[in-house]
Amino acid sequence: MASVCVCSDYFQVNDDGELCLKPGTMGLRQTLFFKDPGTFQFEKADYPWLARVQVQVQAGGGGSAGADAAASQALVRAGAAGGGWSQSLIEVAALGAVETIVVGAGGTAGGSNGGGGTGGTSSFGGFAVAAGGDGSTAAQSSGTASDAVSGTSGPFAGTGQYASGGGAGGGGIRLSGTNGLSGGGGDSRLGLGGFARASEGVGTAPRGYGGGAGGALSYGNDYNGIDGGSGLVIVELYG
Repeated sequence: MASVCVCSDYFQVNDDGELCLKPGTMGLRQTLFFKDPGTFQFEKADYPWLARVQVQVQAGGGGSAGADAAASQALVRAGAAGGGWSQSLIEVAALGAVETIVVGAGGTAGGSNGGGGTGGTSSFGGFAVAAGGDGSTAAQSSGTASDAVSGTSGPFAGTGQYASGGGAGGGGIRLSGTNGLSGGGGDSRLGLGGFARASEGVGTAPRGYGGGAGGALSYGNDYNGIDGGSGLVIVELYG
C-alpha cells in the first residue's frame, strides 16, 4: 500500500482521524468590504477557522462650503480635509465575541454661504479608529479686492498599529471680482480630494473613499458646496 508523508508544520490529525490544516497556516481566506455609512457587527463565531484579522478603516472626508457672491463680486471657498486612516492586525484570541464596525459618512455640503460638514469617524471596535476630515468654512466675504483664505487642516492620526491623518484641504484666492481659484479637497489614504476650480460653480467631488470636497466659487451666482467622500472598512480574514 502506498504511503503519503505530510508536513507537520501545516497539517495535523484531529481526534476523528481526519487530516486537517493547522489553524493559522491557511493564509488569507476571505475579505469583507463595508462601503455603506452606518454601524455593523462582526461575529468571530461565524468563521470557526479564523486565526487573525487585518482591518483597515478609512474615515469620511469633509464637505465643502457654499458660495453666493453679490452681483459683480467674487467668493472663493477652501477645500475640505480628507479623512484619516488606520490599520491593525488582530489575533483571534484578542477579539471580542462581537466587534462593532462603524463606517463614517462624508461630510455634508454647505448651502448658500454655509460651511461644509465634518466627515464621520470609521472604526473596528477599539483596535482601529480614524477621525473624519473637517468641512471647509465660509470664511471669505463677498468682494472684489484681492484676498486669500486658508486651507482646512487635516485630522491627526487615530488609533491603530499603523495610522495616518487625512490630507489638508487647499486654500483659495480671489484676485478680483471676476477672477479667483477655490481650494482643492484634501486626499485620504484611499481617496483623492476634489479639484480646485477657477470657473464659478458648485464644490467639486472627491474620488475613491474619504477624500475631501473641493471648494465652490461664485462670481455673483449661488452655488452649494458638495459632500465629502464616504468612509470604508476592510476586514481581511486569515485562517
